[in-house]
Amino acid sequence: MPLSRFHALREYLNQVILGQPVLTENLLIALIADGHLLVEGPPGLAKTRAVKALCDGVEGDFHRIQFTPDLLPADLTGTDIYRAQTATFEFEAGPIFHNLILADEINRAPAKVQSALLEAMAEGQVTVGKNSYKLPELFLVMATQNPLENEGTYPLPEAQLDRFLMHLNLDYPSAETEFEIMRMSRKEALKQAAPTVEPIIQKDIFEAREESLELYLAEPLEKYIVDIVMATRQPQRYSDELASWLEYGVSPRATLAMERCARARAWLQERDFVSPEDIQAVAPNVLRHRLLLSYQAQAEGVTSDRVIDHILSQVAVP
Repeated sequence: MPLSRFHALREYLNQVILGQPVLTENLLIALIADGHLLVEGPPGLAKTRAVKALCDGVEGDFHRIQFTPDLLPADLTGTDIYRAQTATFEFEAGPIFHNLILADEINRAPAKVQSALLEAMAEGQVTVGKNSYKLPELFLVMATQNPLENEGTYPLPEAQLDRFLMHLNLDYPSAETEFEIMRMSRKEALKQAAPTVEPIIQKDIFEAREESLELYLAEPLEKYIVDIVMATRQPQRYSDELASWLEYGVSPRATLAMERCARARAWLQERDFVSPEDIQAVAPNVLRHRLLLSYQAQAEGVTSDRVIDHILSQVAVP
């Protein structure tokens, strides 16, 4: 069982990414649940460092792509190159053909580039001209958005946001953690001993995914997941306040994502069954980017997190 390897990886991630336990935990959940992450937070919160550290702990290669307004789809996917020696066109793979991808500031790229990335995430392939090319079997994208400035950005439509397994909101670390970050940075600059971890081979990752899908999920908990989803589509059944906040509910992708993430969390906690706490823990990150709030909710300053908290308080726990 590869569980002990994942525990060692989690410990390593928490040693090199200080003050972001939510990020490290959900990176592992996304890895086991076979999904992609959208991370939103101010700059400098170790988002790039997190993916690099995950790559150090996993058998695979990493590539960071800085999204800019002048980026073209071919800069991401690759393109056909003419070879004069053979008088033929040959496909030159782009940076998307790596195991772990950091799509930095995804909302700065134009719609065609975003569409190319989302096809890769959803289909596990890219299309160039008439041909489609398969991506590696182990393929994880962590896309970031900077919420502090919107000039020169192309916000992702709700239908495209739905392709992300989870949406995390990061905040600044505490004062105590800032001290630890300074000391760790100084040690790295002096090239002193740094934490290490034995990489998890890809075979163990695929085995972990299979084991998580075999965990026991009781039928009442399946109904609990569906009830949470239905509360976003039929909010009037729960409260007039909730109905006034929601314009549209979440798609069936949310149901599937909540189940997969709850299973991954239970597996990481060494349980052979899924509990209501697993579902409640992953629900905010799964639902946050899929809810479409009404104009009234936005005018009142109601956030998606507040809506999700209200739903979890209203839906009966089995």
